[in-house]
Amino acid sequence: MLGSMVVAFAGAQLWRFCHLPLPWLVGSLYAVAFARIFGLPLLAPPGSRQGGQWVIGASIGLYFSSAVVAELLSHAALILVMALCSLLMGVLAAAVMVRLRLADPPTAFFASMPGGAAEMSNLADMWHAAVDRVAAAHAIRVMLVVLIVPLAITLSNSHGTDLAAVTAHEVVWSRFPLMAAASLAGVAIFTVLRLPNVWVLGTLCAIATLGIENVPLSALPGWLSATGQLLIGVSLGNRFAPGFLRKAPAFLGGIVVMTMAFLLGVGLLALLISSITRLELASLVLSFSPGGIAEMSITASNLNLGVPLVVASHVARLVILMLLAPAAYRAFARMLGQVPKARN
Repeated sequence: MLGSMVVAFAGAQLWRFCHLPLPWLVGSLYAVAFARIFGLPLLAPPGSRQGGQWVIGASIGLYFSSAVVAELLSHAALILVMALCSLLMGVLAAAVMVRLRLADPPTAFFASMPGGAAEMSNLADMWHAAVDRVAAAHAIRVMLVVLIVPLAITLSNSHGTDLAAVTAHEVVWSRFPLMAAASLAGVAIFTVLRLPNVWVLGTLCAIATLGIENVPLSALPGWLSATGQLLIGVSLGNRFAPGFLRKAPAFLGGIVVMTMAFLLGVGLLALLISSITRLELASLVLSFSPGGIAEMSITASNLNLGVPLVVASHVARLVILMLLAPAAYRAFARMLGQVPKARN
């Protein structure tokens, strides 16, 4: 377990030194994964996944405020269409991968869903998918998206005029006890109701509710956010097994091709919606793109694009995918003539 943390930290530092995106998550994940693939006996510390998911849920919840909710409601129909289109494109990509025999149905499905790596990997584990491949697929997708989308928008010289920004928070330790208590209450409620991914969605909903009610909140300190991402990276990286690269070159290549096709579809849909709604094309591309909330919202802020729309779209898509993905997978599996069974 100590070796996992040391390797993960070293991988994150190397990623930072190379100025690559998402160093604490992707750098740690790749470092631990490659160490595992090449036979180093690493283990994830107990509770690392849940701890990392709590940080992710809290981070996303802090994006909510009355202003962001107003933005979400004013574009509710559009945001719903974007989320459902993302789900549909993911299902189509999964069908192609199954057709080409690149992966079994559950692995293809959850690897193709444009949700968060931690959330989709958790669902993949529940539905007997190859979690190492799902985690690798999402890591590759994030890497491609955070490199290609901001670069393409910058090269296209798309600078908007929307200066609206997400409500800023400062780190105030006296506000942490209330946030922690509320988040744990949210986790408990989601657990009792048997809802999926309680540590992400329960925490998110609880802290978002406080933000919407204008309860003073604290930002997460940088080191806590980094630690949460590191724990997720360690947890996901330890899912890899020796010989993985020899077993899945066609699968990984298929993920690269499918991601590029997904981005092309995103561009075409954004162009169509922009022509109908008069919204900024670049804002819509960021809202559609299968990247993370932080990366896409930072890009939107730097280019003076629609930050609230981007944030609301990604939060809504994450929640919708988390809620609909299990039912969508059951329908997907039945269409292929299989009987889906989840772990107890």
